[in-house]
Amino acid sequence: MTKFQTFFETNFFGVCTKLGEKLGISTFSIRLFFVHACFFTFGSPIIIYLGLAWLLNLRKYLRQKYHPILW
Repeated sequence: MTKFQTFFETNFFGVCTKLGEKLGISTFSIRLFFVHACFFTFGSPIIIYLGLAWLLNLRKYLRQKYHPILW
């Protein structure tokens, strides 16, 4: 099970994991919230999720660009 979870967290955006680390909430609770919110609002939180994923990837790109030795 951990290999499966690691695969998804490394290959997908990792938004829920990052939010969980920052807020001190379990990742499972955040994922469950996104799933329920998507069902109740007909998918509109997906836009928020993709926006956060874009910001995380942008930060990762900028860090690699300015500090290539650290990565």
